[in-house]
Amino acid sequence: MALITGSSGGLGAAFARGLCEQGARVVLNGRDKQKIHHQVEALTRDGFEVYGHVFDVNDAVAISAAVDDINQQVGTIDILVNNAGITVRSPLEDFADDDWDQIIAINLTGVYKVSKAVVHGMMAKGAGKIINIGSLQCELGRPAITPYAASKGGVKMLTKGMAVEWGKYNIQSNGIGPGYFKTDMTKALYEDDAFHAWVCARTPSKRWGVTDDLMGALIFLSSRASDYMNGQMLYVDGGLLASV
Repeated sequence: MALITGSSGGLGAAFARGLCEQGARVVLNGRDKQKIHHQVEALTRDGFEVYGHVFDVNDAVAISAAVDDINQQVGTIDILVNNAGITVRSPLEDFADDDWDQIIAINLTGVYKVSKAVVHGMMAKGAGKIINIGSLQCELGRPAITPYAASKGGVKMLTKGMAVEWGKYNIQSNGIGPGYFKTDMTKALYEDDAFHAWVCARTPSKRWGVTDDLMGALIFLSSRASDYMNGQMLYVDGGLLASV
């Protein structure tokens, strides 16, 4: 059974469908009850077993209550995909402190809080998969998104720490670092002709990623095939990080 945070749309919703298609029972999460309900209805109509839980990934009390409810009503969480994330664009010298706090709270602290709540069930079972969604910005800086890059760099190191601390319980903690993908969050970027051209020129595959490009990494890290892989980030980026 899998819990995917931030799965009311975008990559999270695609991850949910990808795991459903592999036979997993999936719990969707987000802060918007209506959006979660819509995703649950859509996947249920397609014959998948899905559930929805509304909670903020930075609210430890709500997380704990949700995880307890999931464990009792649905079953122990075997796979956790920490996908919830936000970004705000602004030059660093003008960045609002409140925006910094919100980005770190959701993108980094949320991964810590949800994982800590879920891992006890995995420890008791002696098995589990934690998949943290990072970014190219785990490795690269870009103008106007420095706080986002800081949060994703933190996710990379948190993933390594989880592997070191929880590997002895047969829990594998790894991450996926998407390159430039066409999602709702990046719509303004890929519709910008100049930026679109830059991405295509900079990426050896000469195109933006689409959600299906991430499913292989997701399924691998969710399966027994990755039982001896721990603390790694898989970059699915069309070769961008390999290119100078």
